Amino acid sequence: MSHNSFESRHIGPRNQEISDMLSTLKIASIDQLIDETVPASIRLKKALNLPAGISEYDYAQHIDELAKKNKQYKTYIGLGYYNTITPAVIRRNVLENPGWYTAYTPYQAEIAQGRLEALLNFQTMIGDFTGMPIANASLLDEGTAAAEAMIMFHSNRTREAVKMNANKLFLSERLYPQTIDVIKGRSLPLGIEIVLGDERFAALDSTYFGAILQYPDAYGQAMNYADFTKKAHTSGAFVAVCADLMSLALLTPPGEWGADVVVGNSQRFGVPMGYGGPHAAYFATKEDFKRHIPGRIIGVSIDAQGKPALRMALQTREQHIRRDKATSNICTAQALLAIMASMYAVYHGAEGIKEIATNIHNKTIALSEALQGLGYDSVNSQYFDTLLIRLNGTDAKGLKAVAESNEVNLYYVNENHVSISLDETTSISDLNTLVEVFAKAIGKASGTITADYVASRTSVLSNELKRTSSYLTHPVFNSYRSESEMMRYIKKLENRDISLTHSMISLGSCTMKLNAASELYPITNPAFANMHPFVPVDQAGGYQQMLKTLSSDLAEITGFDAVSLQPNSGAQGEYAGLMVMKAYHEDMGNGHRNVILIPSSAHGTNPASAAMAGLQIVVTGCDEQGNIDVADLKAKAEKHSENLFGLMVTYPSTHGVFEEAIIEITDIIHSLGGQVYMDGANMNAQVGLTNPATIGADVCHLNLHKTFAIPHGGGGPGMGPICVRKHLAPYLPTNPVINFNPEKGINSISAAPWGSALILLISYGYIKMLGSEGVTNSTKFAILNANYMKELLKDSFDVLYVGGNGRVAHEMILDCRKFKRTAEVEVADIAKRLIDYGFHAPTVSFPVAGTLMIEPTESESKVELDRFCAALIEIRKEIAEIEEGKYSKTNNVLTNAPHKATLVAADEWPFEYTRKKAAYPLPYLVENKVWSSVGRVDNAYGDRNLVCSCPPIELYMTEEA
Repeated sequence: MSHNSFESRHIGPRNQEISDMLSTLKIASIDQLIDETVPASIRLKKALNLPAGISEYDYAQHIDELAKKNKQYKTYIGLGYYNTITPAVIRRNVLENPGWYTAYTPYQAEIAQGRLEALLNFQTMIGDFTGMPIANASLLDEGTAAAEAMIMFHSNRTREAVKMNANKLFLSERLYPQTIDVIKGRSLPLGIEIVLGDERFAALDSTYFGAILQYPDAYGQAMNYADFTKKAHTSGAFVAVCADLMSLALLTPPGEWGADVVVGNSQRFGVPMGYGGPHAAYFATKEDFKRHIPGRIIGVSIDAQGKPALRMALQTREQHIRRDKATSNICTAQALLAIMASMYAVYHGAEGIKEIATNIHNKTIALSEALQGLGYDSVNSQYFDTLLIRLNGTDAKGLKAVAESNEVNLYYVNENHVSISLDETTSISDLNTLVEVFAKAIGKASGTITADYVASRTSVLSNELKRTSSYLTHPVFNSYRSESEMMRYIKKLENRDISLTHSMISLGSCTMKLNAASELYPITNPAFANMHPFVPVDQAGGYQQMLKTLSSDLAEITGFDAVSLQPNSGAQGEYAGLMVMKAYHEDMGNGHRNVILIPSSAHGTNPASAAMAGLQIVVTGCDEQGNIDVADLKAKAEKHSENLFGLMVTYPSTHGVFEEAIIEITDIIHSLGGQVYMDGANMNAQVGLTNPATIGADVCHLNLHKTFAIPHGGGGPGMGPICVRKHLAPYLPTNPVINFNPEKGINSISAAPWGSALILLISYGYIKMLGSEGVTNSTKFAILNANYMKELLKDSFDVLYVGGNGRVAHEMILDCRKFKRTAEVEVADIAKRLIDYGFHAPTVSFPVAGTLMIEPTESESKVELDRFCAALIEIRKEIAEIEEGKYSKTNNVLTNAPHKATLVAADEWPFEYTRKKAAYPLPYLVENKVWSSVGRVDNAYGDRNLVCSCPPIELYMTEEA
C-alpha cells in the first residue's frame, strides 16, 4: 500500500511488523491465514465492486463539493428540530475531541469517571427542567423515547388492569407526526390498541392504560394538562408528556402537574440538527418506575476507600444478562450528544438558558403581532416559540413559492394553515424577512420589527403555565462561565477517562477501531450540521447523493439488494429487520408464523429485540466447540415448522469462529419457510471475504459504530442500518413527513427519515477513502491481529474456541474460569488490574461467564498488540504468585486493583506488595501511566442507595486518601 494512502494510516501494522507477525504464526502470507480461517465454501469469488480508495486530501475536496449541493435556507419547520448555537468551547473540546468521542460505554467505571459525571449532569439537568425525580442517561430520539414510555406503562399495568384487558393507549393528535408513527409501529407486535384523538374531548375509562401528550403541541399551542392528567389517573391510566426542553425554562414542568413520564429531545441544547441526528433524547419519570426505566442510568456510589464514585446503576436490566426479560432492547444511548447538551447547561446555567428562552419567546410574540397586522390570524393563544397561522384564503402554494424564493422553509400544515418555529439563531433580520414573505404573498407592504420592540414584549403565557420553580441550582451549573474555566472543567473530566487516545480498547464484539479525523471532518460543516430533516429533498442534494452512494456500497458489501439507513442503533436494526420479516410473512399470508430460533451464544439484544417484536423465542444449543448444534437446531426447526418465523444468527459466531455449517443451517430454515436474520456485529471479519447473502441470510443489520468507523462516543451514537434481499425491500421503514416506500413499508423505526444522517458521513468517508481493496484488507488485518495475539497469549491463557485449523476470526475468548479455583481471582479482577497497566479491559463474561473476549481490530500496530499482551502475560504471572502462596488470595495486587494515585501516594501503605508493583509493574508505564481517579467501585452499594442526580458538592470536597 502507498505510504500516503488512507489505508496505510488506517491499518496499524507496518511492513516489517507484518513479516514478524507472519513468522510468529509460522505462515507465509496473510492470504494463507485467511484460507485457514474463512471456509472456502463461503468465500467471495470476486473483489467488491467498489471504487478505488482516494486520499484524505482528495476526500476533503470531494466532501466540500458535496456540501455545496445542500441549500442552506433559513428553516422554521420545527417539529422537534431547531437550529442551535453550539458554544465553540464545547464543539472544539467535546465534539471534535477524540478524548471524548473515542471512549467506550462506561462499563469499566473506574476509568470512565469523566463521562459518567457529564452524564450525571445530564440526568440532573433533565430532572430539573421536567420536574421529575429521576432521568436516564439518554435514549435514541424523541419518537423512540415516547414508544418506550408506552411499553413501560403497558408492562406496569396493575393485575386488575391486565385482568380487565386495559389495552388502549390514547395519543394526542397534536403529537409530532413522526412520534405518532414510531409509537404505532412499536404498538403492533405488543397488541396495544392506539386511540388517536383530541385530548380536550377524550373520555378515558378503565380500558386505557396510558396517554401521551405533546407540550407545547406540534402546532405550538401550550395547554394546561393538569385536569386531563388528574382524570387519567382516576381512570387508572398513566400519562407521558413529550416536552420541548427549551420551553421548560419558561413553562410549568409536567412533573409539577402530575405527569408520570416526561420525554423529549435535548437537541436544541447545542447539538446540531444534522439532517435528523444524532441527538440525545431524554426520559424522566417518577421514583415508582426507577427499576423499569429503559436505557442506562448513572448512579452515585463509593469506591474501595469509601470515596464518592460514579457508575452505571441497575445493570441487571442489561440485555446481556436478562435477554428476553430485559426492560427494553436498547443497547446504545446517545452519550456524546447528552454530554454536549449537559455542557451547554453547565456553560449557560439557569440565567443564560432563561435569557435564551425569553429571547426566543419575545421574538415569536413580535412576529405574531406583525403577521396579525398584515391580516393573518395567529391561531395559538398561548405559545412558546411556534405560531400557527391561518392563511384566510391566501394561496398556500403561492406563499411557499415566495418563501422559497427568499430561501425560507416553513411548515405547511394544510391548505389554510402554516406554522413557524423560531429558535436561538433567529435574528431581527430573519424576523423582518419572514414578515416580508407573508406581506409579498398578499401584495402588501411590510413594517419593520426592531430589537427594542422585541425586548419590550410581554409573555403571552398565563400564570398557570408560567414556571415559578427554580432549576440548575447545583454548583456545577453555576461555576464555569468563562471559557477558561469551562475549558478546564471539560479537560478535567476528559482526563479521568481512558479512550483510544491512550491505548487500544480490545473489546470483543465492539470493534473499537480508528475513528479517523478525515472521516469526522464533515460533521461540523454547517452545510451538513445545520440541515433540518424535513426540508424538501431537493434542498439536500449533497446529503441525498451521499445517502444513495452509501446505501449502494453497503448493499454491495453485504450482497443484498436494498438498504434502510433509518435504524439508530444495532438493537434498533435488529428490531427493524424482524419487523420487516414480520411484514413479509403477513403479506404472504403467513402471519401465524411467530417462532424465532436463537442460539444460546447470541447477543443479548437478539432475544430482547425478538420479544419486542412479539415473537416466541426458542433457544438452540451449542456444541463443545462453541458452534451451533445443528442437530438441535434442525430438530427444533422441524418441531415448529408450521409456525417457524426464522432464525437470528451472528456470523462469525459470538464465540469468534467461522462456523463451517452455516449454509446448512440457513438451508434448514429456508426449507421450512422461515427467514434468516444475521446479526452484523461481527461484520469486521466478513467485509470483502464473504457476506451475509452468501451464507444464506435474508436481512442483516450493520453496526456502523463498529465495522464502519463511527465513534462509540462513550456510549453512543450508534447506527444500525439494515440490508435486505429483494423480496423484503417493499417492507423497509417509511416516514410520515418525508414520504417514501409508502405502499407496504412498515412504520417508522426512528423519528428521522434517515436516522442519524450526520454521522453517516463518517462511514461514507471510511468506504470512500479505503475503497474496495482497503475495506477488504481491513478485514484481513483484523484477522491477522487477532491470531497474532492468540499466539502470544496461548501459553498463559486457554483460548476457549477455535476453528477447524486452530484459527480464530477477528476476536477470541480467553478462558479465565480456572483462576477462581486456583487463586480466588475473578475475571473482574483481571479487568480492574488491566487499568493499572493503562488499558481498558476486553469484554468481560460475554458470551461465556468468567471469560475475556478480545478483539484488537486492524487499526492497532504490532507495538501496541505486544504491549497489551505483555500486560496480560504479566497479570498471569501475578495470578501465579497467588497460586504459589506468595500473596494472599484476599489481599493482593488483583483484588485491590485499580490502585488510584492518592492511594499509592498516601503516607500509609497497607499492602504486602510494593507501591511499584501496584503502579508500575512494567517499564513502559514510567512514561505512559494512566491513573484511575477512583478505586474499585462498589456497585452493590450504589444500587442499595440509588442516587441518580448530582450529589451535594461537599461530597467532592472531602480530602482524598
